[in-house]
Amino acid sequence: MEIRFTLNSIEQSIEITKSQTLFDYLRNSGIKSVKYGCDDGRCGACAVLIDNKAFNSCLILMHTLNGKTVETIENFGGNRELHPLQKQFIDEGAIQCGYCTPGMLISLEALNRENQNPNEDEIKDALAGNLCRCTGYVKPILAAKSTKEHENE
Repeated sequence: MEIRFTLNSIEQSIEITKSQTLFDYLRNSGIKSVKYGCDDGRCGACAVLIDNKAFNSCLILMHTLNGKTVETIENFGGNRELHPLQKQFIDEGAIQCGYCTPGMLISLEALNRENQNPNEDEIKDALAGNLCRCTGYVKPILAAKSTKEHENE
């Protein structure tokens, strides 16, 4: 079966099987920001943006992506510049091992695209699907809040 979709601003036209997941396709295509975590949508390590909303790529079958836009962390920033959320994660010390970081950034970017001025509870809700074992959630929440503060300066 052939599908067409956009991945990180590049049009794709590929042959897939009905059982192929987006996670498998991305990893086999060299996209390393999607991490293997649970394989059943509980951890958020493989989160991507699909049409500006966060989804766990391990749960998305490729045949459902026809005509859609998929973004990973590799599409953030540009010209070797950090995306504002990435910069604030670094500045706030919100990154420890980094395994959960791409999924958290994806979840927060989806929130920002939907709501230009999220409050702390909305930020917490956006991060609820992302499991972190070493940093916790205080610093990522601070990073998300301070990103908005720096954008408003």
